[in-house]
Amino acid sequence: MRQTSFGIFFSVAVSSVLAKTIMVCIAFKATRPGSSWRKLLEVRVSYYVVVICSFIQLMICVIWLSVSPPYQEFDHHSYPGKIIIQCNEGSDIWFYSMLGYLGFLAAVSLVLAFMVRTLPDSFNEAKYITFSMLVFCSVWISMIPAYLSTRGKNMVAVEIFAILSSSAGILACIFFPKCYILIMKPELNCRNQLVKE
Repeated sequence: MRQTSFGIFFSVAVSSVLAKTIMVCIAFKATRPGSSWRKLLEVRVSYYVVVICSFIQLMICVIWLSVSPPYQEFDHHSYPGKIIIQCNEGSDIWFYSMLGYLGFLAAVSLVLAFMVRTLPDSFNEAKYITFSMLVFCSVWISMIPAYLSTRGKNMVAVEIFAILSSSAGILACIFFPKCYILIMKPELNCRNQLVKE
């Protein structure tokens, strides 16, 4: 259940960032006069993106547990003279499908945010989302060779490090600039600063 719960919870987090990115893209397209994009500027669009993307990951995990459930495995090779009882996750194909889907969500969010990062607006958070998704993707890309080259308890440590560092990267890159302005530069948090060109 460790891998599937990680996949589901992270898909909710990454799809939330994706929904925010999509709303930023729609907001800039809707500023043109007579734009049909204005109809999509509703909170329900974000909810639909999060629910649909998370549901796809949930279905991947349900199929994974149905087709190839985890089982108990005895490791005789990692530590000579010791037998380690560990959980075998079952099918590697489904495990990498779950990780690949997370990577797909992060890549789509990164590409969308990168496309609108330079648009001039005080409310444009795309550059923060771009950097957070860049941190997220680089952590997980560097984790894959480390994960494949380790065995036993070290695999769990590598995975926990990747989860904590990618989560911290997303939170820091998106929320640190806002907290910095609120705490250190409160004079910038006024209506005149927000609406000036």
